Amino acid sequence: MKRAGQKVVAGTEAPGTSQTNKKQKTSLHGSGFGESDLGTSMDWGSLPHHVILRVFQFLTLVDRARASSVCRRWNEVFHIPDLWRRFEFELSQPATSYLKSTHPDLIQQIIKRHADHLQYVSFKVDSSTESAEAACDILSQLVNCSIKTLGLISTAKPSFMNVSKAHFASALTVVFVNSKSLSSIKIDDTPLDDPSLKVLVANNSDTLKLLKMSSCPHVSPAGILCVADQCHGLKELALNYYILSDELLLALSSEKHVDLEHLRIDVVSENPGQVQFHTIKKQSWDALVKHSPKVNIVMYFFLYEDEFDAFFREETPVTHLYFGRAVSKAMLGRIGMNCPRLIELVVCANGLQPLDDELIQIAERCKNLTAMGLGECEVTCRGFIEFVKMCGGRLTQLSIMEEVLIPDSDYSLDRLHLEVSKHLGRMWFPDMMPTW
Repeated sequence: MKRAGQKVVAGTEAPGTSQTNKKQKTSLHGSGFGESDLGTSMDWGSLPHHVILRVFQFLTLVDRARASSVCRRWNEVFHIPDLWRRFEFELSQPATSYLKSTHPDLIQQIIKRHADHLQYVSFKVDSSTESAEAACDILSQLVNCSIKTLGLISTAKPSFMNVSKAHFASALTVVFVNSKSLSSIKIDDTPLDDPSLKVLVANNSDTLKLLKMSSCPHVSPAGILCVADQCHGLKELALNYYILSDELLLALSSEKHVDLEHLRIDVVSENPGQVQFHTIKKQSWDALVKHSPKVNIVMYFFLYEDEFDAFFREETPVTHLYFGRAVSKAMLGRIGMNCPRLIELVVCANGLQPLDDELIQIAERCKNLTAMGLGECEVTCRGFIEFVKMCGGRLTQLSIMEEVLIPDSDYSLDRLHLEVSKHLGRMWFPDMMPTW
């Protein structure tokens, strides 16, 4: 980097530089470049501000700081407000993380000089409590901020969940109160609570458009309902199923509320057999779809087979379904009967019973289905081809492990890929399981 700051200007010879060396430097660039061209191309300090700024945007904070010491012009760019509108604080403990931590002294410098410029901010922390507490300490200092998007990212648990709720809430309150223009908040796996949400709503209700807060056990149905009642511009929402309610869906469907674009619901069971999942009424789902006909409703299931009883017994307007654990044939049958808006289905595992009938029913009733993925399941080749034939070219994504497909008297695996390719209108092969 220090070499970049040394100016080489045409017609000026540095002390101790021979005429022979100058000729050798010129010849290295080949013909077509005069001495003035060489001087301009090597004068990094004379690059336009916007070019240097673009270079700085690709550098880590440490490298930015080093580059700022090259020359006065680069130091000026280092402190241009536009450079700090987007910033990610990386915080980690060397003994517990692979992250490259941001140096504390540099963080203090950024907060001191550029807190009022920060607009798109994220914190990436490892699993240690110390890293999460450091993030809270920085948040508490952003009293002059005008943040628009805030993200708290944990690369591994427990991280923020081990921070005291009072410390976390106090840090968030500083941002929520001082920003007043927050539009996007991603705070999964944190001790966020109802009082914090009330502060958020009181100061940012007119601007909030996206809220992702899965795995926030201190938030109640009443807390998220407060957000839906007051933040009428909310377009995207991610939450856990336990705080989803009929009242929430109806609030999102009110005349004052804009069309919801994306609703993500995580259905998770940490204690098998000890959680009783409630049922959402069909009328509430219908009201949401009537108000927001293009809404994507995404559900991630991490349940055990005996915990699915509350789901899909009536028509449900889900569009994307992901099953991270084994799901029964009966459950897949209910999906085929009651999920007519389904666009994507991913099944991680099933028992050892072929799913031919269930897949064919899904193909018949789910006319919008364009993506399918099957993991540890079983389907006969004949049944799979019938499924593909019914879906046709609208299946833009089809990820099936080779071990899923059971050869039968009509189709071998070699013939199957040709038949499936014909119906899809493109070349297709089953996925291969890794050998390790």
